[in-house]
Amino acid sequence: MIIDYLDSSAASDIDADLCIIGAGAAGIAIARHFIGTSITVCLIEGGGATGEEQSQALYEGISVGTVPFDAGTSRMRVFGGSCNLWGGGCIPLGPHDLAERHWVAHSGWPIAYDELQPYYERARAYCQIEPYHFTDGSFLTSLARAPISFDADKLVNQIFARSPILFGKAYRAELEKAPNITVLLHANLLELHASASGASVRHARIGAVNGRKGVARAQHYVLACGGIENARMLLLSNSVLPHGLGNENDLVGRYFMDHPCGSVGTVITNSPERLTRPYDRNAGKGLATAFPEIGLSHAFQAAHRILNGRVHPFAVEDTVPKGIQSLRDFRAALRPCVHDENAMLEARLCAALKNAPANGEDSREHSANVAMLALRVGLGSMDIAKALLQKLRHRPTVRSNRVELMGYFEQAPNPDSRITLANERDILGLPKVCIDWRLTALDRHTYRTAAALFGTELAQACGGIYHPAAWLSEGDNVTAQVHTTAHHLGATRMADDPRHGVVDPRCRVHGVENLHVAGSSVFPTGGWAFPTFTVVALALRLADQLRALMRATALSEAI
Repeated sequence: MIIDYLDSSAASDIDADLCIIGAGAAGIAIARHFIGTSITVCLIEGGGATGEEQSQALYEGISVGTVPFDAGTSRMRVFGGSCNLWGGGCIPLGPHDLAERHWVAHSGWPIAYDELQPYYERARAYCQIEPYHFTDGSFLTSLARAPISFDADKLVNQIFARSPILFGKAYRAELEKAPNITVLLHANLLELHASASGASVRHARIGAVNGRKGVARAQHYVLACGGIENARMLLLSNSVLPHGLGNENDLVGRYFMDHPCGSVGTVITNSPERLTRPYDRNAGKGLATAFPEIGLSHAFQAAHRILNGRVHPFAVEDTVPKGIQSLRDFRAALRPCVHDENAMLEARLCAALKNAPANGEDSREHSANVAMLALRVGLGSMDIAKALLQKLRHRPTVRSNRVELMGYFEQAPNPDSRITLANERDILGLPKVCIDWRLTALDRHTYRTAAALFGTELAQACGGIYHPAAWLSEGDNVTAQVHTTAHHLGATRMADDPRHGVVDPRCRVHGVENLHVAGSSVFPTGGWAFPTFTVVALALRLADQLRALMRATALSEAI
């Protein structure tokens, strides 16, 4: 059953056995695990069925770190979560990503890779990807195009699989039909109210933007609000414990990480397709179901004492011939313009993540001049014919001799990179999030060392010349030219010892017996892979643990 909490006819309070806050990839995975059982579940989502600017405004925050970070555009508050914006990339972390590295402070997971692998296998079905086998941080499958062969002690090709689904759309009907599942939309968590000792959660206070308020009561609670919001909600739950739940050691919000991304330079070459074609994520007219990425070998990371990372080559076009530009404009004009709030919000957020302006106005201008554009296409037929010939030869349709290398990197765990509460409040009256995103000397050392290797090896592969990005040689005192990839990690990190982490290896908040956390905020380190596949695996693992725990409780009460 799905209920809109904005509806005044809906009950203000709700009781369930399990309360999950956040209906993204993790929250939906856990809720689905209980369909058909005797355990009642309440899945609480602050957004609506589709994106809305009013709900999205609740994600706005303050950035005070050395690197700018916009909390309001790097996630989406909606049923299905931020994965409504994702590209579907799935890849597991490898054993080395979970291991302690002596050159990376605070590294090492308290669980072994073998504990995750069975859940990675189950995560394939949830993400609806092919049942590819695993190797170290990669899938095993044949590819449409052979990647570049590298010295395995330096660079490796690791394979992603692409999920074809959005979790909210794929599983909404199941949740709506399940008699033991209740989904509340537009119900925002205000606080997890703790017992007098802080050892358990008594109820969750919830509210809507129209002023409605109530409580959700359950035996167990799961925070699955995303990598930023999980920490914010624990800090906001401070009516009993002034510093918030799980924050006895001042660790909630600390060790905040992302996968910093930025251009590490260009390769000048007469054969750009040698670099770009093997890593093109399109397969003919459709999207590839699996594709390679270029990563750093474990041997190179250890030898040079750096973090993990990958690079993707993008061809940079020279001047586009008038005929081809006219054809592109004509196609854009024929696309239907969608003006609903959800589509416009998604376009705005996607543009922000790409550091590009939204271009909804352009298509409206084009649509008013379709006849003129069609005439221009006809006049540019010679350019189009040449481009078609190039395409048949598997070459770029627009001349290029420059390939941009975009690097994506693991970030070092850093206690000073953190999430706190701002003085400014949102429309619910809650303090907004304040993000102090910081990089370390190890991060910068990684960028310089990895960029030199990526550039040298890729230039050699195509007979080109590598030109590093200027910012890489400007020293540690200059702001690194990187930005977020919206992979929010680490702010409620996992550890055996409560002095070193917020949750234990079973993702239960240290010192709070009935509160668990799901999502990438529990990652002690992030590797370089897209985190969603690991988020799902950990969520399925947590679901198993909760189901066993609640069965055991029911059995003991029956005796």
